Amino acid sequence: MDINSDLGESFGAWRMGDDAAMLGIVTSANVACGFHAGDPAGILETLRAAAQRGVAVGAHVAYPDLVGFGRRNMDPTSQELVADVIYQIGSLQGLAAAAGTRVRYVKPHGALYNTIAQDERQANDVITALLAVDPSVTLMALAGAPLIGWARARGLRVVAEAFADRAYNDDGSLVSRRLPGAVLHDADAIAERMLRLVQTGEVESITGRSVPVQADSICVHGDSPGAVEMARRIRARLEQAGVALRPFVD
Repeated sequence: MDINSDLGESFGAWRMGDDAAMLGIVTSANVACGFHAGDPAGILETLRAAAQRGVAVGAHVAYPDLVGFGRRNMDPTSQELVADVIYQIGSLQGLAAAAGTRVRYVKPHGALYNTIAQDERQANDVITALLAVDPSVTLMALAGAPLIGWARARGLRVVAEAFADRAYNDDGSLVSRRLPGAVLHDADAIAERMLRLVQTGEVESITGRSVPVQADSICVHGDSPGAVEMARRIRARLEQAGVALRPFVD
């Protein structure tokens, strides 16, 4: 199993998360590309730390929405969205090369992630961008989303992920952040929840139902309160149960 986290999101004097601590726990790092968060110097620092730790690096591409942290819905034209994603991946590739690592996968962020899970037009725009830059990169997507089939049909490798710190609806979608209980905080309960996911392929929905979630990676949001302790507890619980932890990319 892989554990990933969203990193490189600090912006100047505004600090977001603890990248150094998270990179000692996770096996993959979704690194911001400057559109929803992150500045070049901070991103480069995170990439260097990831390279030193042997953590796989992915491009955390987003809508151009610094004020909204990439969590506001947008409706760019296909021409805009394709170019925006190409631009972000290319920028991170340059910084990654300077840091002694490379971009192995792409994970869309926030509103873009949720939109392309279901919206075929925007999904195909993102797929087109990945194929144009590097057809060998892996796309990380929400487990069970139609996006997975669309991307595989066009020749991309796709890895499905589950969210440790987010509540699920009965249909396997994520509970909106605007609703109570959408974000989970109890580190021990979350660790047990993720062990159940690994062992059974199921999570408990917000209504208490068992929901099938087939995933090869577990995400802990780096900006969540207590994120480092949450990731640490998840890793410890999985290792205690004999689960091998490694990046999903070779």
